[in-house]
Amino acid sequence: MSDVLFDLGFGLLLGFSLTIPPGPMNAFIAAQSVRAFRDGVTAGLGAMCADLVLGLLVFFLHSTVDLTSVVRWIYVLGAGVMLYLGVSLLRRPAGTSASRTAGLATFGAAFGLGVSNPFQIVWWLTVGLAFAYLGGWVLFVGLFGAIAVWIVVFPALLHAGAENRPRVAKWMVIISGLLIVAFAAFLVAVALEGPT
Repeated sequence: MSDVLFDLGFGLLLGFSLTIPPGPMNAFIAAQSVRAFRDGVTAGLGAMCADLVLGLLVFFLHSTVDLTSVVRWIYVLGAGVMLYLGVSLLRRPAGTSASRTAGLATFGAAFGLGVSNPFQIVWWLTVGLAFAYLGGWVLFVGLFGAIAVWIVVFPALLHAGAENRPRVAKWMVIISGLLIVAFAAFLVAVALEGPT
């Protein structure tokens, strides 16, 4: 029983190591959260589903698929998705409220960003894979528990901070868009350098 609790706790810590660091996904979730709490959570669910897909792929295919020959194209694909999302955020009119289709579009954008984000892919191919052998399914339950907590708490804090402060909300979206574009530029630079 103590091993299960240890693995669960370790999975929680591992999940927060994936979700808390600043990156393109948190920038996207932040930009959606200032519009509406629901949009931030929806973006978080898209990210969580992307992590689930990546986690399952890594867990089941790690010994049969060699990605070294396509890693440059993973960076280029990720940069393209990030550039599109970053520019879309920067072009969004200030104070845009959620539309009827925003939920599905937000989920799809976050999912697309997640499954093409080299930072998430590399995390799963390294940290996620290594710990899959150590803790098994219990560790993954803890990991996704941490992600579930983050995708509710992070948008709630951001939305509360931006609510009734249109200038704060506007600047959060601009900064989020610029961060995503900067990550895209970084990935293009890494792809141009080639394998190290």
